[in-house]
Amino acid sequence: MTDRLMLLDTASLYFRAFYGVPDKVKAPNGMSVNAVRGLLDIVAKLVTTYHPTHLIACWDDDWRPQWRVDLIPSYKAHRVVETVPEGTDVEEVPDPLEQQVPLIREALGALGIPIIGVPEHEADDVIGTLATHASAPVDIVTGDRDLFQLVDDARGVRVIYTARGMSNLELVTDATVVTKYGVLPEQYADFATMRGDASDGLPGVKGVGEKSAAALLKTYGDLDGIRTAAAEGQLSAAVTTRFAEASAYLDVAPTVVRVATDLDIEAPPTPLRPLDETQADAAAALAEQWNLGSAMDRAIAALDANPRPDATPIS
Repeated sequence: MTDRLMLLDTASLYFRAFYGVPDKVKAPNGMSVNAVRGLLDIVAKLVTTYHPTHLIACWDDDWRPQWRVDLIPSYKAHRVVETVPEGTDVEEVPDPLEQQVPLIREALGALGIPIIGVPEHEADDVIGTLATHASAPVDIVTGDRDLFQLVDDARGVRVIYTARGMSNLELVTDATVVTKYGVLPEQYADFATMRGDASDGLPGVKGVGEKSAAALLKTYGDLDGIRTAAAEGQLSAAVTTRFAEASAYLDVAPTVVRVATDLDIEAPPTPLRPLDETQADAAAALAEQWNLGSAMDRAIAALDANPRPDATPIS
């Protein structure tokens, strides 16, 4: 079997776990642990189903980087509950979930799953860099369709899409993107720029929806080609006007929408291994301390059953 790197869009998954797992079981101190338990079960299912040889939890060191906000001030603005001058704005996160985030990091560490984040960048950028430079096929696990821009059959990069739930995962390939949106994965960032995305505070081009964006990309190839065609009078008067009115947005939006692929991430992913006796005891102790119970047991069992003793570091 070929080595395969799995990249987790970690926040996307622990939010899904928090809202998907009933908050019935508490830690001894009364803290909710549903997101932790749910994420451990997600890890167990992914390892059991897809057998990655390498697994990385990619992290939002900055969920709303200032350099993106400088370009588009509305970027994720509706999620801000506190503005922090010279720092990272505070995201709207339910208190019971926010309290679990440090424990999530500790639980992933107990399983030997590395956490990688980069200052002033989102997990998407970490994923983009690792997926672009990996020497092996890559599975990206996310509920964020923006990462469809990284799909690449030729390099074995695909998305395991969680939007319909962990019991109904969708494997996204080149053909999936073309079928769903009528564009190639390499056109997806331009497609998303024109369409806009209210959940990210991206206005898009007024009057240009998914169908018209796809049609324009089919004819002119990319956003630059479309804007050139508009400037040269090749488009209808109405469409030309729409692009002219969105000119300032289109000058900067591609930089915001495209994930970074050139971050300085030095440490190559190390192979995913079953826990040794000392690690297993430490993980069990953590589970006992926080009442993580069978969820930790299932994650450990999934690692034990993942038959990859021959895996080597991926550069």
